[in-house]
Amino acid sequence: MVSVVQNVAIDCANAYELARFWSEVLGCPLHRDVRPGDPEAEVMPPEGPVLYFNQVPEPKTIKNRLHLCLRPKTTRDEEVARLLKLGAALVDDRRESDGAGWAVLADPEGNEFCVLRSESDRAATSS
Repeated sequence: MVSVVQNVAIDCANAYELARFWSEVLGCPLHRDVRPGDPEAEVMPPEGPVLYFNQVPEPKTIKNRLHLCLRPKTTRDEEVARLLKLGAALVDDRRESDGAGWAVLADPEGNEFCVLRSESDRAATSS
């Protein structure tokens, strides 16, 4: 027997608001029972594990040991611009002049995540 990842749990100060941000990032709905002020909230991707947000009293204090890496459907740079408009912050720009690399962003509560090259970005630099 093997295990299956049920969800990725993310501690946060405001479960509903952070889940709403990630719902916009991924274009996936919140769980139908989630309401503003709930101490727990879920984002429901059609494939892959659920993102589970759990409200905790202590703030984030150090770099994440686990983070999400996103591969956009548009170009990496277009996606970074979209995410910044949604409220993400640029933490570290690892994009290279030849098109390689990635961007490290943080969500509104400071949780880091990466935006990788899209398939079209990769195809454009592989020739």
